[in-house]
Formats: sequence, structure tokens, C-alpha cells
Amino acid sequence: MWSKSLFQLLLLVQIVPYVAAYGTPFAFKLSKRYYSGCSLQIKNEVTICSPRNSTCTCTNPNYLATLASCLEFAGGASKENIKPFIDSCKENNITLPSDWFANAILYYNENARSASTIPNFNQSKKIDYPFVLNKSMTPLYQESYRRFFGNYDHSLYYGAGLLGFWLAVMVLGGIANWSKILFPSFTKKLTSPVVNCWRKHVTMPATFGKKKMQDQTFLRYFGFLIPSRFESLVIALFYGATILCNAHNMEAIEGDPVFYFSKYKAELRYVADRTGITATMFMPLIFLFAGRNNFLQWLTRWNYSTFLAYHRHTSRVMFILIVIHAALFSYLAGEYYSSSVMKPYFYWGIIATIAGGLIMIQAMLFLRRRWYEIFLLLHIALAVLWVVGAWYHLVEMGYIQMVYPAVAVWAIDRVVRVARLVSFGFPNADVTLLSDETLKVVIPKPSYWRSIPGGHAFIHFLKPTYFWQSHPFTFTDAVDKKDCIVLFCKVKGGITHSLYQLLVTAPGRTCKIRVGVEGPYGEATPARYADTAVFIAGGNGIPGIYSEIMDIDKRSTQKERRSLKLIWVVREWRSLYWFYEELMSLKNTSIETTIYVTQPSCHDYVENFAYKLTAMDEISEKSADCCEKQSSIKEVTKLEESSCEEKSNKHSIIESTKRELSHISFKEGRPDIAEIVPQEICESNGSVAFVTCGHSVMVDQIRYYCSENVDNKERKRVDFYEQVQVWA
Repeated sequence: MWSKSLFQLLLLVQIVPYVAAYGTPFAFKLSKRYYSGCSLQIKNEVTICSPRNSTCTCTNPNYLATLASCLEFAGGASKENIKPFIDSCKENNITLPSDWFANAILYYNENARSASTIPNFNQSKKIDYPFVLNKSMTPLYQESYRRFFGNYDHSLYYGAGLLGFWLAVMVLGGIANWSKILFPSFTKKLTSPVVNCWRKHVTMPATFGKKKMQDQTFLRYFGFLIPSRFESLVIALFYGATILCNAHNMEAIEGDPVFYFSKYKAELRYVADRTGITATMFMPLIFLFAGRNNFLQWLTRWNYSTFLAYHRHTSRVMFILIVIHAALFSYLAGEYYSSSVMKPYFYWGIIATIAGGLIMIQAMLFLRRRWYEIFLLLHIALAVLWVVGAWYHLVEMGYIQMVYPAVAVWAIDRVVRVARLVSFGFPNADVTLLSDETLKVVIPKPSYWRSIPGGHAFIHFLKPTYFWQSHPFTFTDAVDKKDCIVLFCKVKGGITHSLYQLLVTAPGRTCKIRVGVEGPYGEATPARYADTAVFIAGGNGIPGIYSEIMDIDKRSTQKERRSLKLIWVVREWRSLYWFYEELMSLKNTSIETTIYVTQPSCHDYVENFAYKLTAMDEISEKSADCCEKQSSIKEVTKLEESSCEEKSNKHSIIESTKRELSHISFKEGRPDIAEIVPQEICESNGSVAFVTCGHSVMVDQIRYYCSENVDNKERKRVDFYEQVQVWA
């Protein structure tokens, strides 16, 4: 994992300098204030050059003398402050001599005239001598431009500060998460009242009540997910910091000459510039947060769903800032709007803003949950349009360099994803429909491909109608085939339903399908360092949970043997069938396993166990005995005989299954999470880690009761980790 992250970082560092050479180069603007202030004052007080003559300001000695005098009076006579004027002349292919400034001052002192000494002075009438500007107005022009150009530079600093905010959050998060791995003994001792209070009320619980993984609904169609309390705190601080950075240091001066002597319009322009610049600076971070191959995941050890939560909120903030930016510039354009909108930078900005608005709409939870594949295609297409619009909007403004990292991050992510697919190959997988509810996918893997305990991979089923789709599934190594991985996919809608329809009519409900595998992604939790590790899975959440707890058991030595417990909650007995080999493999481990069956009276597809069990002779004998007893009762009908025989046979299969899985404790009904969590803490010899993956309600309950028991009387360290990741 670390080598992959290093490769991505080095590739990014190599690419950005080359692409950054394109477009108008970036430059801080504050040094332009002296030249710009003097130039505007000359324009407003006197006419020396015709507006249509673009070279006059660089060649006319009267203009040069007037400008030089103004720069000298304003304190802008240094080479650094004169350079913007010299550069503007070079753009018109005019190179000023090195002594032009001294000569201009000398010429000014000998020939300058003020308005009061010029008979019938008319500001719009051209003059042929240097002009003495109104020195009482010069500070106003200079201060106006100082604030105007200073706002550009301040915007960069504030934008960098907001990026620094995320850097600080990630550094702190990385320290907290890596300390559990690098210093596990030290972390176990962090159970002081202050630490426990912070973990109980901030880092572990849901934002409100118990619901974190469960969908929230507002006005029926407005669904949303609320992050954890810590994530919500980070997001709230980010919103606050963004508001502060876009509101601070924005006051203009009264009678601002740059904006038609209007303080109000000047401040609107400041806000328009600030919001546009800070929003643009978010772009690389937004693309990085959304990428699958995000090296920040390794640095912070945050899961993908955490980064997606931050991705959504930074995107919303960026879009809000862009809307403010666009609305203010449209208002300030005023009567010139119709001509401005014909300029490429302007209409590409409009296109990008519209694309961003459509992204906000189509990314609603209600829509993406019901039509995810359509959402994904539109999301990518609109994101491309957003980037293209931003590119052409900024390319001549000196800020295109902020778009390059975003494009580079996105491109690198796609390159790495393709490389992962190609390196794995495209083998034929055995896909089988089991218990009419689960697809078992057995995929041969390359010898160099290493599984990640608790990790996941994105799978492409290479069929003409859905080869382009990729879906994430947790996996485990095959029990009987060391060179294969196994995925268990619950039949829902979309691609799993299409595969279900294909397999339900196939011989033996199985077939071979060529697949592509992109992965592995994710990281094992630090639960392996706890004295007691309790893994709780619900339904099809078992593969990742199983693979991680098995890995811990295999790596544990007799000296460091810890207590490992596995709890699996299933609805019906038939769920055991598709995971039977893995359950059997638990027999020779130290893992204490408990299975809860919440609907034990449902015996659908139980007869499939006959193919798995080794005690079928015993079952057949019991079935025959049942038949003899029933046939001796003449009052019952043949239908009743058949029904009783079937029920008895299924019951015998279940009992035989329990005996064959005697190393597993079976319980009927729902687990009482409120009782299990404190009981496991009480029974542990030290620290306890709970790892869960399953139904969102169960995961939220475990999170809640773990946080409630952080400050337990025994002062044992309690950690909570979730493998389930809600992405859509």
C-alpha cells in the first residue's frame, strides 16, 4: 500500500511542473498598484494619449514624464514597482531604455504644467506637455488599488489557509490512527477521563442519537446521510473557516475611484474575486477526496466513505462560492453584460457553473440510490464539463495552474485504476447462485496479488450490457483454493439482478463469466492489537469480517494469543449454506463463533444443505422413520404425510448442520447489542475492539453502545471500527 501511494505522489510531482508551463503565468498583483493607480489618475485628469493608441503610453515623452512623477510621489519608483509598466510595454513589443525613468523625471521638472496654468483647460482635450496631477488625489488612487490588488493576493493566502485547515485535520487524524498501530501498548493506556470524554462525545458517536449509517429523509424525496460527530465537527469548522476567509479584510474606501467612485461596487468586486479564487483552490482537493487511489487514505487511515463525506461538503462549498462569484460579476457587468457574455472566458464560466448546478441536483441521495449507474455516468460527464469550463475561464487570467493539479489527480487515478485491472488480468470466474439470495464468485488471482484482510475490490462482469460497470465487494481467500478469491454478492437490483436472471435458468445455477478485478482497496483495522477483538457481521457483511478475523488468528502466536470472537447475524438458515466451507474452516481455530438466526422457523432452501453435509445417511434414516410413523395413521391424508415428511426432513437437516458445525454456538432470535457490548468489555482481560459490517441499523447500534461504554468502570480501552462503507 505504501509503495502504491508513493508512486502516485511521485507521478503527481513529475506531471504538474510540465503542464504548469501552459497559459498566462501566475503573478502576485500587489506590485502593480503603483503603476495602475497612476495610470488611472492620469486617465481621469488629463488626455495625453488617444485611447485607441496602444503604444502611446510607452513612447510619448509627456506621458512617460507624467507617469514617472506620479510613481515617484507615490513611493513606487523602485525597480520592482516599475516592472509592471515595463512588462506592459514589452507586450506591445516596446523595450524602454534603462535610463528612461531618470530622463522622464528630468523632462517633467523642466516642462510640466498644472491645470491652473493651462488656459481653458479641458480634461478631454489632448495636451503636448507633462501634466501635474492633483497630488491630494494620488493617495486615494494608490490606496484604492492597494486594496483591490491586495485582495487578489489575500485571496490566495486565505485559500491556502483553508487547504492548510484540511492538512492539519488530516495530520491529526493520521497521528491518532497510526498511533494505534505503531504504539498499541501506549494507546491502550489512553483511558483517562479527558480522553474518554473526547472519544465518547466527539470521535466515536453519530452526530445525533444513534443514526449514522441509516438514511435520513426530509420532505420524502430529500434523503441524506449524517456523518459521524467528529466528521460533522470538521465540516462545521470548515464552513465557518470558509465564511471567515471570504468575509475578512474586504472593506473598500469611500469614493473608490477604481469602481466609479463607489465603495459598494468595490466591495462587491472584492467578494466576487475572493470567492472565485478560493473556490478554484479547492478543485484539486475535491478530486483527490473522490478518487479510489487516494494516497491520503493511507496517510490518514480514514476509510473511503469518510473522504466521500468530505468530498461532498467541499464540493458544495465550492459551488456556493462559484454561484456568488458568478452572480456578482453578472451584476457588476451591468449594461456591458451582453457584450461580456460573448467573450470566451465569460460564457465558459457560465457553462461550468451550470454543470456544477446539475451535479448538485443529480447527486441527491434519492436519485443516486435509485439510478446509480445513470448518476455515475452523468456525474463524470458533468465533472468533465466543469473542468473544461474552468480551464477556458481561467487560462488567460493567471490561475490556470490551479486547474492542472485537479486534472493531474483525476488522470493519475484513472491510470492507476486501468493498471490495476490489466495487472490482475481478466480471468474466467465461477459464478453460482446459492440459496436464491447470494451470488458466489470464485476468481483465480495472480500469484503476486496480495489480499487485504477486510479489504474490498471493484468487479467488472464482462458482459456486453454491463461490462463498463464496476461494483465494490468485500472478499476472502478461497478455503479450498489458495490461488482464488471469493466474493459473496447479495442479489439486489441492477447488475446482481441481471446475473440472477442469467443463473436461475443455467444448469446447476452456475456458469463461467469473464471478470476484471480492480483492487484490493482498504486496510485491515487495528483490532488485531486489542486484547479482545469482537467481530460482528450481519448477512452478507460476513466475508470481510471473516477474512480479517481469520488473518488475526493465523498471525497470532501462542504467546500473544488474544481472545477472538465472531458473531454473525442471519435472517434464515439458508444463509449458512453459501458460507458453509468458511464456517467449517473455523473449526481448527481459536475463534469463538456465535450465529444468530432471527427467523428460525423459515426453512426455505434448507434442503440444499444435503449437498454439504457428511451425515446424510442419518438424515435419510430419520426421514424413513417419520414416513413409517405417518403411514400408520390412516386418518391423515397423503398431502399431510408429504408435508410432515418434508418438515421433519428439513428439521433433521438443520439439526445435522448444527452437529457438523458443533464448534459454533447457534442462537435463535435477534442479538441484544445493548447487552453484548458491556458483557464483552466485562469479560475481556484488557482492551476491546469491536469491528462490524452489516445492516445499517445494527452497525449504528454497535457504534452507540460502544461509545456509551467508553468510560467503563474497569477503564478498559474500547474501540469501534466499521467495515461497511455507505458510498451511494
